[in-house]
Amino acid sequence: MPGFEAERSEVVRLEAETREKAAKHVANMLQRPDQLDKVEQLVSRVKRKKASVEAMLKTAMQSQLDGVRTGLNQLETALTDMREIRVGITEMEVNLEAIPDLYQRLAEVREENLRHSQLATARENLKHIFTVPETVERTKLLIQEGKLLQAHQSLVDLENSRDDLLYELHRLGHSNSDDKDLLKEYFETVDDLSALLEKHLGIILLRAFATVRKNPHELVTALRIIEREERMDEDCLYRMRQTGYIPPGRPKQLKEKCLTRLHDDISQKIEANQLEVRDENKMWLVRHLEVIRIKMLEDLRLAKHHFVPCFPPKYNIFQYCVSLYHTVVADRIQTIIDEGLEGQEFVSLLQWVEQTYPGPDLMGSTALNIDKHLIPPLLNPEVVDALMTSYLDNMRENYNSWMQNAIKLEKEDWKKNKDPELDMDGYISTSSPVTIYQMVDENLQVSATISQELVYKVLLLGIEQVADFGRLYKTAIIQFKTEYFADRKQYGQYTRYMIAIINNCDRFEELSQDMKERWSKVTVSGGGGGSSGIHHDTTAIGQGTVKTEHEVLLRTYQDIRELSIDYLLDEAFLDIEAYFGELFTARWQGNPQAVETICRTLEDYFQDYQFLKPKNLHLVILNAQNRVARKYITIMLQPNMLKRKIAPVNEQDRKNVAAQIKNESMRCKSFFKDVKEMAAGGMEDYDSPFDTIALLAEVLAADLEMMSLDLGTLCQRYPDITHEQLFCLLLLRGDLGSRQEAHRMAEDYVKEEGGEVRPLHAKSIFSQVNKSASLNPFAS
Repeated sequence: MPGFEAERSEVVRLEAETREKAAKHVANMLQRPDQLDKVEQLVSRVKRKKASVEAMLKTAMQSQLDGVRTGLNQLETALTDMREIRVGITEMEVNLEAIPDLYQRLAEVREENLRHSQLATARENLKHIFTVPETVERTKLLIQEGKLLQAHQSLVDLENSRDDLLYELHRLGHSNSDDKDLLKEYFETVDDLSALLEKHLGIILLRAFATVRKNPHELVTALRIIEREERMDEDCLYRMRQTGYIPPGRPKQLKEKCLTRLHDDISQKIEANQLEVRDENKMWLVRHLEVIRIKMLEDLRLAKHHFVPCFPPKYNIFQYCVSLYHTVVADRIQTIIDEGLEGQEFVSLLQWVEQTYPGPDLMGSTALNIDKHLIPPLLNPEVVDALMTSYLDNMRENYNSWMQNAIKLEKEDWKKNKDPELDMDGYISTSSPVTIYQMVDENLQVSATISQELVYKVLLLGIEQVADFGRLYKTAIIQFKTEYFADRKQYGQYTRYMIAIINNCDRFEELSQDMKERWSKVTVSGGGGGSSGIHHDTTAIGQGTVKTEHEVLLRTYQDIRELSIDYLLDEAFLDIEAYFGELFTARWQGNPQAVETICRTLEDYFQDYQFLKPKNLHLVILNAQNRVARKYITIMLQPNMLKRKIAPVNEQDRKNVAAQIKNESMRCKSFFKDVKEMAAGGMEDYDSPFDTIALLAEVLAADLEMMSLDLGTLCQRYPDITHEQLFCLLLLRGDLGSRQEAHRMAEDYVKEEGGEVRPLHAKSIFSQVNKSASLNPFAS
């Protein structure tokens, strides 16, 4: 046998390899002489290992044998079962062959059984059939007495009798419906009785919030009946799927109908608590919303603490009531919005929707203990945005009206001969800035009770409206000045009110800066409150918009202040215009009276200017100083414009003129220095424009040999001096021979306009001096 020989040779090979490994193992253990003493121990250890391995092999072999034995027994049992099943199937096939004949032979038995079933059903319900009228009357009486459980049991007995009889007719499958119609007509009062009970249950649910406090047992009874009817609805629907038959009036769906009555109860409460209309009371909406809040909080507390023990847990009645109230109140609010809001009604509604509804006075109340994250917004964001837009439009209209009235009152004050009032610091101002900002701040305070987003929008609108007021203010100021200079008698307090206007501009800037800082912090930090539903973003982009609009506002009032300062000084300069006309005439030469009169006249006006705030007084002083110097230099450098001007005929005349010019410049400089010292807090002594006039006088007085040095100093110190201005100065000397020579000399120091491009430089008084209209250097 080749297979046996192969196995035997394999065993021999394995034994040889095992002996070889064993020899190596023994050689490794006995490499040193001292290890020979441990031979017995090693032999004992090997024997123990061998015995352990043999025991394990025996156990494994025994386990395998037991498994094989069990498997064989199970196979034998399965074979026996299969033989028995085969015999049973064969017998069943033989028996089934006789069933069709048996079915035909038993047809009469089936019919008799059906009649017997109908008779049994009729007999069982006989007592109900004959006593239907009495039972109906008794049940009505039970309903009227409030014994609803007993009434319901009677109703169930009647309905079961009717339904059993109708079902038996349904099983017959007859197409004739006379029997069914007869039964339905006989039990017609049962349907009326069912409707009556349903009505009473609905009334209990309609008054559930009142019932649960006075008689919770009545509510529990109604709910038990509803639950029984719900189970019967389920049974009838299941039976219909099995047999195709469903009793009349099923499913009743009492649960849905009665919960609808609960919804009707809440709707009636919300709609019926409007105590007044707008024509009767301006606060009708506030009162209406407060009543809604009180009623809603009270009912939800009842639902949480009294409904929950009465209603089955599957109703989740508290959340259901919260959802009902949320829907009903949202619908009511939407109805109010659709009917139209006026004035402060926007504020009242937005406050209620954004703050009161989700706040601790209603949905966030500790009595309800609703997670604030689970409180949905009462209105959609689109509706809230539309409300805010309407509110802002209404506010814009109010601003326009208020600001028109403020301008009107301001103009009326200008016409009065009474001095404007002094503020606490002793400066003249009017009430316009405070009035305007009080309006804006009041609107911001109101918006802070609604949401951060609205605060930001109202702040932006307020800044825009104050800037718009500035444009109206500017137009009124221009008209004020125009009318005054047309007839100076019609405004007796022009100077004082122009001072007040200048101070007002300063006040507008201060108030606007304060408003921006206070309310911008509110929109960033959330200090103004806001519901979790407003999504409403006051990020860096929004703050950038506020900053941009605020800068426009500041520029607006800075421009008005500069314009008003000019208008204020126009009055003073109108009175001294004639004295400027005397400069550089024969009458002026050697006579400083004109400049002295100019200084004294301005000194009188500066007595009134003391009512300006220090900052504004400084600006007026600088403006007046530059204006005097500018007019002086303009007259000095325009010989062709003023034919009355003197022309020095010799060197002594030129030096006398130069000396007078220098003395007058020093007089003006001294005058304005004294005025600056009178100004509250003093002023820094910047380069005086009258030093420029003195330097021009030095050019006039210089000899031809030294004039180049003075001209170089002048052009270096004032790099914005023009070719035309230098040309006119040289002409005023009268010793250059011809206009062409003056032109060439001016060209050596300053290129004519349109020639070489000059580097940028600081502007001096020369930049404010008007260029001559006729400076042709080659003209006669």
